[in-house]
Amino acid sequence: MASKTLASRRQSLIAIFLVVGFVFIIRLFYLQVIDESYKNSAQNNVLRYVTQYPARGLIYDRNGQLLVYNEAVYDLMVMPSQVTQMDTAEFCRLLDISLEGFRERLKKAKEYSRFKPSMFEKQLSKETYGFLEEKLYRYPGFYVQPRTLRKYPKPIASHLLGYVGEVNQQIIDKNPYYKSGDYIGISGIEKSYEELLRGIKGIKVRMVDVHNREVGSYQDGLLDTIAVMGKDLYLTIDAELQEYGELLMQGKMGSVVAIEPSTGEILAFLSSPGYDPNLLVGRVRGKNFKFLSEDPVKPLLNRAMMGQYPPGSTFKMVNDLVGLEEGVLNTKTRYSCQGTGSSPIRCTHSHQSPLDVYVAIEQSCNPFHWNVYRSILSSSGHGSLRENYNNWRRHVMSMGFGKKLGTDLGNELSGSIPSAEKYDAIYGKGRWNAMTVRSLSIGQGEILATPLQIANSAAVMANRGFYYVPHVVRASGDSLIRSINYEKVTSTIKPQHYEVVVEGMRQVATMGTARWYQPEGISMCGKTGTAENPHGDDHSLFMAFAPAEKPVIAIAVVVENSGFGSTWALPIASLMIEKYINREVKRKDVEERMINGKTY
Repeated sequence: MASKTLASRRQSLIAIFLVVGFVFIIRLFYLQVIDESYKNSAQNNVLRYVTQYPARGLIYDRNGQLLVYNEAVYDLMVMPSQVTQMDTAEFCRLLDISLEGFRERLKKAKEYSRFKPSMFEKQLSKETYGFLEEKLYRYPGFYVQPRTLRKYPKPIASHLLGYVGEVNQQIIDKNPYYKSGDYIGISGIEKSYEELLRGIKGIKVRMVDVHNREVGSYQDGLLDTIAVMGKDLYLTIDAELQEYGELLMQGKMGSVVAIEPSTGEILAFLSSPGYDPNLLVGRVRGKNFKFLSEDPVKPLLNRAMMGQYPPGSTFKMVNDLVGLEEGVLNTKTRYSCQGTGSSPIRCTHSHQSPLDVYVAIEQSCNPFHWNVYRSILSSSGHGSLRENYNNWRRHVMSMGFGKKLGTDLGNELSGSIPSAEKYDAIYGKGRWNAMTVRSLSIGQGEILATPLQIANSAAVMANRGFYYVPHVVRASGDSLIRSINYEKVTSTIKPQHYEVVVEGMRQVATMGTARWYQPEGISMCGKTGTAENPHGDDHSLFMAFAPAEKPVIAIAVVVENSGFGSTWALPIASLMIEKYINREVKRKDVEERMINGKTY
């Protein structure tokens, strides 16, 4: 009996060992024959993972004209652990770098990681890549990664389009999508619409032989992913009008913004002096950026959104509208003017007196608008002067001043419509009144506005009381179908009051300061402005819209340190209106004078 029990136990142990052995055999077979993970790990030394950078989306103007496309370039990558002895002198000659530069680059790559690829030399041209490609097998650890760079067929709209640059560590830490060596939109459209334009990265797994030569795709591309190109953008700007505006503004500091009132679409958006956007592309970008940033005329500054100026006389209609809304002004109201002897605000020239609101706008009479402003603060019936002031400020800001408009371009400044608290801090609470802040009546003092805001105010006048948020992208994707909707903002002023100031602006163009520049066959409504500048000569301003009854363009022009509004800003604006509506300019004498004129 005992022997049978012992035999049974022996058989059980043998069976257990056989089962365990069989399990191990099956597991080893699975790991060595079926499961590829350990094989992949063992082959990591001969596999190369090459990021496939997508081409960024193309950018077109409102008429389908190509503004930005892509051109192939090549980044030279290095895997420090694979770098062996090689002909360094020949390698440096191929790349046009010094031996010290080679050593410094390799040192930085090793500091990043000995076993991960990093950038050695970025953005090699097709020509350099052609020379390097056939000899690359001589340099173990180095390989080329293709990508694209932006190109601009016309050197226009640099501030609007923006530029692309390499990501820094702060961006990498904030957004896991980006890795060292990636590129990102830095400014303008490239920054605002980065996620649409950038596309989706892919990857290719390549087999590499001992001579650093690619021998094919790994597992027939089973692990590869395809890069997806970024979406195309269709802008609202008219490239022909944009180019014409930049031609007119050459040799001048300032900006031009033109808007389609019925949609808020920006037709032209320029800051002068500008720069060729091709200068900030490729290996020369760093050198050119330093040159541009040190230029005393500041070509990198986007004056259209970041320049803040006293709006001067272009602001007078705003005060008139508040006066009409508050009932302290009507078309029968008359105020006297003693010309250049007027006080406390002097008139710039002599004209009829007393005068009504129409003639006051036409003649740009300072004393008239001072009296309107004083009535708003002292007689508009909201209680104390402080309450009347706050109500005035509310009306003004409803027309787009003193706040960011919310455009789809970044870095927009808000301008300034000072608060009562600001004057409390300056003069003391209860120690300021209409006389203290009288400069606001003529768009001076603490009021500041960007050219974008002034153009938007012209759109408000054109629409008789509302605006759409100004924007520069009409649609995205593969069609011209509008895919983005923008907010409609209605002012606190009733539409019928706008008819009064629009008539005054029409008289400016037919009988006032703009009568010499009325485009033939176009009923323009506008207002000149000469804004005092504490830092130098006065700024020349003009804002307008046309045609009067069914406006298709609203525009603002600012020419810095150039004197009267009628000298520079007015003729430039009128030429652009004529160009946009008629598609040609007949006033060649005015055009030639503006193109050849210099203000700095």
